[in-house]
Amino acid sequence: MPLQPGSAFDAMSREDLLRALDMFAKNWLAHDGCWFLAAEERFGMETALELDTRSWKRFAATEAGRIMHTFNIPADGGLAALEKALGLRLYSVINAQHVEWLEDGQRLRFVMDVCRVQQTRRRKGLLPFPCQSVGMVEFETFATTVDSRIRTKCLHCPPDAAGDQYCAWEFTIDQRS
Repeated sequence: MPLQPGSAFDAMSREDLLRALDMFAKNWLAHDGCWFLAAEERFGMETALELDTRSWKRFAATEAGRIMHTFNIPADGGLAALEKALGLRLYSVINAQHVEWLEDGQRLRFVMDVCRVQQTRRRKGLLPFPCQSVGMVEFETFATTVDSRIRTKCLHCPPDAAGDQYCAWEFTIDQRS
């Protein structure tokens, strides 16, 4: 989809467009954080997490679908399609992450090496955000939107201790489907 003629982005250089993409990703994440804090202040942590989980389930499906459509990633394309889609998420612009194919070639591991949310909380002296339950729904929904046969397993995610990584997820194909 081309940029709208006459928009501020129409005449930008590649470098400026990449800077804008970085800014948009940071703004998106800041909005998510502001929304969560407002929900937590109003309703408490338990309800805020419930609402966040619902929101991420919807967003993960939407994001995966748009990525697949925009970049011609085929439905039911297996773990290779998931690998490509994970690399195109907004997170990938602002968080250091990587994927690993395990030696059997039947498992894909996604690792968040640097998480902007958790780093910000640490910098502000806050406890880690307990995102495992939300993350499970988010990653599972994203993966099954790419391919309904994909199964998701959380290897670790806050509040679990993570060592050098913030979170790690493993994906496999359910051969029975």
